[in-house]
Amino acid sequence: MIYLLFALVAAAADILSGALALHPRFREISKRYAIAVASGIVISAAFLELLPASDIQNNAIFVVLGFFSFYLVEKIIMLHTCGEEECESHTMGWSSVVGMASDNLIDGVGIAIAYLTDPSFGLIVTIAVVVHEIPQGMASTVLMQKVGYSRRRILTILSFAGAAYPIGALISAFIPSDLYVVIIAFVAGDFIYIGAADLLGEAHRRFNYKVVIATILGAIFFVIIETLI
Repeated sequence: MIYLLFALVAAAADILSGALALHPRFREISKRYAIAVASGIVISAAFLELLPASDIQNNAIFVVLGFFSFYLVEKIIMLHTCGEEECESHTMGWSSVVGMASDNLIDGVGIAIAYLTDPSFGLIVTIAVVVHEIPQGMASTVLMQKVGYSRRRILTILSFAGAAYPIGALISAFIPSDLYVVIIAFVAGDFIYIGAADLLGEAHRRFNYKVVIATILGAIFFVIIETLI
């Protein structure tokens, strides 16, 4: 099952990016440009790939449900992609861990369903998931460090959340094929929220024309990848 391998790649990106953030040298590197690039890629994936594949005329309600489901998750558990300074106003409890895992579970299902719909579609969705998990994984580590979690506990939580990707991919084997477009529509709403509200909003917390350029470059990069795959 190649889609399980794709889900494991997403899990590795989540865990490794969080682990790298434990190192002082990486904490000193500004993540704002990475967040901007990720937003351009994720937003482009939603509009250029997921929405066209979702039968939007019949499944628009599921796009809306996907968008507001993750809006509620973010606001309830107070967890989002953030720079180190902004993370100080957020908390990291078990509700946040469950929220991280549930987000990853849905992404794992999305990766598998996209692959089962079309292998190249699955690869494209995997790329979008990986790029938005890198800054989110780093932000999660920053939050856990703020509340005094040990390195071992941080790595355990990252591994727990990362394991949700392959679990989601395995769950997809039990989903009827006639529900694939519904799930794709839901994931499209998720991507629109993550890309436009979470990532892009955070990247532009302070105006910087370089951030604008990084966002556009992310979108251009996705279009190039889409053309090549």
